[in-house]
Amino acid sequence: MTTLYERIGGEPAVDKAVDIFYDKIMADDRIKSFFENIDMFAQARKQKAFLTMVFGGPSDYTGRDMRAAHAGMGIDDSHFNAVVENLAATLAELGVSGDDIGEVAKIAESVREDILNR
Repeated sequence: MTTLYERIGGEPAVDKAVDIFYDKIMADDRIKSFFENIDMFAQARKQKAFLTMVFGGPSDYTGRDMRAAHAGMGIDDSHFNAVVENLAATLAELGVSGDDIGEVAKIAESVREDILNR
């Protein structure tokens, strides 16, 4: 059985997806303000490690847990939904199957309460 990480194309696919994803985020007026004054190179590196881990690839993620990383940011459901929409659009643009995009959405949904600090 293959992992989601393998099905979407491994490291090269995750790297490309994160780069496209952050381009979409920075163009999205609903959420781009959360990333102002952020070192986007470091942010992308952390996101690549995180997605690699949660998609079943090698685990090199050393960042904070989702609750701690997003505490005090004022993120609400509309912001969370916008991030998930941009991630799904990115994966679709890269030719990832609908089933795999659905699996990614389930993974994202599993951390909603932590990210929203509820």
